[in-house]
Amino acid sequence: MGIRRAIRLSTTKAFGGLARVLIRRAYQNSASSELLVQDAGRWKTRTVEQTFLTYPEFRSLFYKRVGSNSRFVWILRLLYPPQAALFIYTKQLGGVFIQHGFATIISAKSIGRNCWINQQVTIGYTNATDCPTLGDNVVVNAGAIVIGNVTLGDRCRVGAGAVVVKSVPPDCTVVGNPARIVRRNGVRVDEAL
Repeated sequence: MGIRRAIRLSTTKAFGGLARVLIRRAYQNSASSELLVQDAGRWKTRTVEQTFLTYPEFRSLFYKRVGSNSRFVWILRLLYPPQAALFIYTKQLGGVFIQHGFATIISAKSIGRNCWINQQVTIGYTNATDCPTLGDNVVVNAGAIVIGNVTLGDRCRVGAGAVVVKSVPPDCTVVGNPARIVRRNGVRVDEAL
């Protein structure tokens, strides 16, 4: 067991109650408190505090939502660091579930409600101004790349390893490099984007 993890485990056992109070104060004073409660529900845990203490991916999302203005956040960041190599740069961030989150970059104009993003995903810019927009209930699977001024419509699924450089209509599943539509409204198809 690594030294940092051992310190975190002993800290959680010794100061678990204090950590829960710090977490609660940090998020209850933020404008995103309702979103954090919804996000914690996606991780199938009972409370924001429990999710924070258990999942480093949630910690990254937590720190993004509450910002660094809270005096409690810097203490929490020392004791409970966010997921390494998970970067969230999206300003309009709806409900998100980040599974694993290792080596993931999320830089979108906006992300809708109830989105699921897996590990090693890149959602980002092709230049200084062009970045994607994700609709509601979008799933981006492991290793996918979504770049440029594209829109992923509501209820889209991006397959593992897909490279999306063109907009995807709602209710579609895309796979491959370059991405192709393989399912539209639940019906199997084979269409170029």
